[in-house]
Amino acid sequence: VQLQASGGGLVQAGGSLRLSCTASGRTFSRIDMGWFRQAPGKEREFVAVYSWRTGRTYYADSVKGRFTISNAQNTAYLQMNSLKPEDTADYYCAASGAVGSNYYWSRSYPYWGQGTQVTVSS
Repeated sequence: VQLQASGGGLVQAGGSLRLSCTASGRTFSRIDMGWFRQAPGKEREFVAVYSWRTGRTYYADSVKGRFTISNAQNTAYLQMNSLKPEDTADYYCAASGAVGSNYYWSRSYPYWGQGTQVTVSS
């Protein structure tokens, strides 16, 4: 499975961006796709995931109410609104055939895309 992420960029605080991640190659009929981010000098952290198995979405507390994850076919989108400078990071999409209850662990995802940089200026 190959994941291709896009949509990062520079935006002012309060602005919006939409990230996209498309899965290709040997894809599952249903695939859980999520987003993580890593700021300079910090560990990679969970942002959001859409689970096909449960039909539910899960978000980190820091982005609830501002970010929305959605899926169409094998493409995951992350709509980011009301962006803050602390959202600045490299954003990575990740995929798993069935991520399970440990959706917030990066090790639960065997497939990763390249990072796309998001910079929010104050």
